[in-house]
Amino acid sequence: MILEVAGISRSFGGLKALSDVSLTLEDGRITALIGPNGAGKTTLFAVISGFVAPDTGTVRFAGRDITGLAPHTIAALGLVRTFQIVQPFAHLTVRENIAVGAHLHLRSRPKALDRASEVAQRVGLGARLDQPAASLTVAGRKRLELARALATKPRLLLLDEVMAGLNPSEIDAIVPVIRAIRDDGVTVLLVEHVLQAVMSLADDGVVLNDGKVIARGSPAEITADPKVIEAYLGAGAAARLRAGAVHA
Repeated sequence: MILEVAGISRSFGGLKALSDVSLTLEDGRITALIGPNGAGKTTLFAVISGFVAPDTGTVRFAGRDITGLAPHTIAALGLVRTFQIVQPFAHLTVRENIAVGAHLHLRSRPKALDRASEVAQRVGLGARLDQPAASLTVAGRKRLELARALATKPRLLLLDEVMAGLNPSEIDAIVPVIRAIRDDGVTVLLVEHVLQAVMSLADDGVVLNDGKVIARGSPAEITADPKVIEAYLGAGAAARLRAGAVHA
């Protein structure tokens, strides 16, 4: 297992964002972390990547306890996250933005820039390397955020709503990019609300609701789980759907 999360709980004042959350990730797979708004997905990402300390529980990455380590230390070990709100260095070029990630392991500026060029090709930004980051569309900035994370040479990549704000054609275009990252040996954990795309992309899924894990399994198993249907559509939804299928 590349990641083991055990008994994680986290409260903010009177709000319990996470309650005894446990999950494991296997190497070389894409796992979707889904759930309705306020389920605790972003908090769990923040705990795993070191931006928020848990009240209880442990996080182990590649067999090492990383609970409470600083984000830059965790990133240097090979666990890197992206952010839903993309904030590139607008005055720098695309190449220079990606090189910021490469500098985590490369001190040489020429080597970091070379690494940036290589990664840009992988995410479809090769033709825009010398453009200012400020000129990119939302879809371009999402790819830039992904490229900057990839430039760190991660073993595990946490993607926070990389498809948010994209139109259907842009979503269709980025799905194979993520799949290719997995095929290159990077394990992926992604948070998304675009369920149709996620279910076609993910090998496994974990569902959070009210800070607790309510389901896990294959995409087909998750989408058919009554607890998941209730979480998204409200009380009685699973029964109504079954009744509708019977009478159809």
